[in-house]
Parts: sequence; structure tokens; C-alpha cells
Amino acid sequence: MQELDARADQLRHQRRSLPEIAEIAGLEAQRRTLADQLRDAKILVDDLAVEQRKADADVEQVKARRTRDRERMDAGLISNPKDLERMQHELESLERRITTLEDEELEVMERLEDAQRTLDQLQAESAHLEERLATLAEERDRKLAHLDTKLADVESERGPAAEGLPADLRALYDRLREQKGGVGAAALRARRCSGCQLTLDAAELATIKASPGDEVIRCEECQRILVRTPESGL
Repeated sequence: MQELDARADQLRHQRRSLPEIAEIAGLEAQRRTLADQLRDAKILVDDLAVEQRKADADVEQVKARRTRDRERMDAGLISNPKDLERMQHELESLERRITTLEDEELEVMERLEDAQRTLDQLQAESAHLEERLATLAEERDRKLAHLDTKLADVESERGPAAEGLPADLRALYDRLREQKGGVGAAALRARRCSGCQLTLDAAELATIKASPGDEVIRCEECQRILVRTPESGL
């Protein structure tokens, strides 16, 4: 029964310690960080897109006013020399304003391109991460299913192995397993307790040898149940 329990504990440990589980946990932490970065990058792109549309509209508005003034001058609608001079100064001012606005428009466009490039890169990283997570999850589930099948086989053998054992002995064994790191019973081989790995002295070995075969023997050092074997060295 101890051998079956040890195998079951080992399988459970393997189940908890799959490398895919640790890698998935690390990638999920990266996913949360990446999600925050994606959100911020998307907000920045949206804000800059609004800013660019406003910059485009400002340029078009000033250009429309320049076109309207030129058309009035070209059509000869302004005959007063002072008004004509004032209109000429205004056109020069509009030209300077258009240059300034186009520079601002270009700056916003460059910032938007940079932000969009960053967003595209983050989205590509996110897609790659999701693909890796899906692959790892598939591999993890495959290994878990295999281990679960083996664990079920071991657990199905435990019942028959425990049949016929006195209830008080089973209770002692279970208590020792809980206290002793999963090992409640240890084989006595070559005069050594396989639980604490200490060699028994001659007096203790003589006592064990003289004990009835159905008597429960305990290791004096670790208190585990000692199981006598043909290799005990008695």
C-alpha cells in the first residue's frame, strides 16, 4: 500500500510540476501587462486620430478663406486701394498661418504613425502570445490526462491492497504518512530503515527477528512502520 501511495504522490507531484503550468502562469502575467499596454496604445492612437482630423480641418478652413479672398481680388470685387492693400496683407498672414498649421499637421501625422506602429507591434506580440498559450494549454491538458489515467489506475489498486488490514493499523499508517512526508511505512532492507535511512543496531534487529510475523514493528528512530522483507538482513 505504501508503494502505491508513493506512486500516487509522485504522480500528483508531476501533475502540479508540469513545466507548461509554470510557463502558462508566466505568459498570463505577460498577457495582463500587454493588455494594459494595448489599451494605452489604442487610446493614444484614437486621441491622435482626433487631433489629426482637427488639424486637417483647421488647414482646410484657412485654405478655403485664402481661396475666397483671392477669388474676390481676381474678380476685381475690391477696387478701393486701402481695402486691396489690407486684403493683400491678410493673404500673406493666411499663407503664414497655413504654413504653421501644415507643420503642426505633419507633426501630428508623424506622432500618429509612430503610435500606430507601436500598436501594431503590440497586437502582433499579443497574437503570438495567445498562440503560444493555446499550444501550451493543449500540451498541458494532454499530459494531465495521461497522468490522471495513471493516477486512477494506482488508486484503483489501493483498495484491494488495503483490504484485510486492521482499522487501527490503517489509521496509524495514515497518521504517519501525514506526519512523515507521505511515508508511513518503510521497508527494512540490509538492516536499514528505508524511511530514515539509518542502520538498526544489533539489539533492535534481534528484537525484530524474535517478533511474530504479524506484529507491527516501528523504527525506533523515525517511528515509521517497518516492513520486513527477504532482504532485511535479519
